[in-house]
Amino acid sequence: MVVRVGLVGTGYAAQKRAEALGKMDRALLVGVSGQGDRPHGIAAIYHTGRTNAALGTDHEVRIASDWSTLVQRADIDLVVVATRNHLHGAMVRAALMADKHVVVEYPLALAVEEAESLIELGRSRQRLLHVEHIERLSGIHTTLQKALPQIGIPRYCHSTSFKGDNPAPQRWSYNALEFGFPLVAALSRIQRLIDLFGAVESVHCTCQYWNSDGQRFTPSPQQPMYAAVLCSASLRFFSGLWAEVVYGKGECFWSRERRFDVHGSTGRLLLDADGGELILANGRQALMVSSRRGLFAKDTAMVLDAIAHHQPLYITPEESLYALKVADAARRSAEIGRSVEVGALKP
Repeated sequence: MVVRVGLVGTGYAAQKRAEALGKMDRALLVGVSGQGDRPHGIAAIYHTGRTNAALGTDHEVRIASDWSTLVQRADIDLVVVATRNHLHGAMVRAALMADKHVVVEYPLALAVEEAESLIELGRSRQRLLHVEHIERLSGIHTTLQKALPQIGIPRYCHSTSFKGDNPAPQRWSYNALEFGFPLVAALSRIQRLIDLFGAVESVHCTCQYWNSDGQRFTPSPQQPMYAAVLCSASLRFFSGLWAEVVYGKGECFWSRERRFDVHGSTGRLLLDADGGELILANGRQALMVSSRRGLFAKDTAMVLDAIAHHQPLYITPEESLYALKVADAARRSAEIGRSVEVGALKP
């Protein structure tokens, strides 16, 4: 069985997904749709998708003028949604209603209630709904999972993620309405910790935006664009762990980095994309982190196994939903200026 795929999006994730599909003998990219302001992105994916090396064929990839036309095509089995966050919910709903399997980049939706509704819709339609979290497949996460037992009971975790953009681009990812609340949009930062440490009891969060003049402000429908954002959340886990998650991007930051620092009852774990260190009472041990190369291909292969053979995926929609609930609690905390209990949201 060859799964015929329609792809919505033209950015980095969409391009990587098209490259992965072009090397697989079980799938064929047959349609693509993207934003009208990114013709070069559409053209790149079109040319990437026309040749499938594994199947030894050149084939037609039809470009749809809008995503709603693409998801309705009768010859498409699977729709991949890799575009602006605020569009995810509507696109996923339309695809499921058209009886397509769906892969969507996180978040599933910007609103918790909509995400819950989509999961129920996928279940009732008996269609695969996969919310991609390739960070769970990454070398950083694998190394964390293997090393954590060596530091005893985790007591404190500090996770930082910075992305410098100088100047900040005039793109949807700097539009508060289209990108969403930072920790909702960057959901993997929350989901990774939940996978490692379990359910969250409460969260306290602060969030600050800056405009292009360097002035602090609050984005609004009239002025949604910003030049930088810094979001910091303190998470209390039922396990007793206290974790701090810091996310920042834009003109206030001058490099790209992602680091983890975990203190446990018998040791400490330091890790970033280049490697890390395990600190124990009897000495220090260097840690290696494998490359991120090939993660989209791995995720895609797992999706095809789930469709053809009902193989379980590395994450369920419900797990992603729980992380979304925690991230939304962080949003509400930032708005009201005090901690929000999330214990009732335990999976």
